[in-house]
Amino acid sequence: MSITLTRDEIAELTRCKLKAGQLAFLRTNGVRHYVDGHGWPVVTRAAVEGEKDQAQAVASWKPNKAA
Repeated sequence: MSITLTRDEIAELTRCKLKAGQLAFLRTNGVRHYVDGHGWPVVTRAAVEGEKDQAQAVASWKPNKAA
């Protein structure tokens, strides 16, 4: 299993075979993606499926300098 969705999986997700339509769908629906050197959208599996072990919110900053 790859880290990114295949072109067929992206076409199935967006229900569009053309890259312009795929990009429009991804932007409109807020799916995180990037565009490769040939203009095709690249979507990570984590962007669609969600990460199973998401990191908890970072604790507030505390100085380590002794007072």
